[in-house]
Amino acid sequence: MVSRKLQILCMTLLVSLIPVSVYAITLEEAARQAARQNDAKVLSARTVQKGNKRVHEIKLLTRDGVVKTVRITDNSKNNR
Repeated sequence: MVSRKLQILCMTLLVSLIPVSVYAITLEEAARQAARQNDAKVLSARTVQKGNKRVHEIKLLTRDGVVKTVRITDNSKNNR
């Protein structure tokens, strides 16, 4: 029983460490997560097609006043 609980705990921890690019599906979700991870404000967000993949491009403004662009691959089932 303890072993099963330990397995569940380990799996939960591993899933929490997966980067946003693995599970971000919508542009809104990706923008919100990018802003949270970079402690920044979203300036703009768009989705572009790159080959057979869709990529969310989020432009952020950091607290230091730096503009940063984050690219997150859309791994949703609709994308394939």
